[in-house]
Amino acid sequence: MEKLTAQQKKFVTEYLKNLDGETAAKNAGYKDKNLKKTAEILLSKNSIIRELNLQLNNQIQTLHVQKGYVVKKLLQIAEFSLEEEDILDKEGNLTGKKKLRDTSAALKALDSLCKYLFNKDEQNSHLEAKIITISNLNDKKI
Repeated sequence: MEKLTAQQKKFVTEYLKNLDGETAAKNAGYKDKNLKKTAEILLSKNSIIRELNLQLNNQIQTLHVQKGYVVKKLLQIAEFSLEEEDILDKEGNLTGKKKLRDTSAALKALDSLCKYLFNKDEQNSHLEAKIITISNLNDKKI
């Protein structure tokens, strides 16, 4: 198992404060020109994901956060990330086109939500289907 560097540990701590990868990379001391890309690379590493999950689980157990709160927050992250934004040209003018805000963050939030709701340790081998409705998610955006 890959060990985290001090800077990676700082990134995880900062990321858990605000769930903003770019800001977390900056606060952790990364100096790359494209901090958003740096954050994406870090968040794709299994060692970082394991540490995030470990720290989140510790925080949840320590704070005794109710399951409904966690589900609500993950849904908010997913919904916010799937909102459409106007695309601007190089001069800052509207192009008339739209894009999704951050599909990567939405997918991560939905993945975390599924893992949280469908814990592998549950004893039921046949889980009842649970439907999660996200108001602005449709087939064109998937």
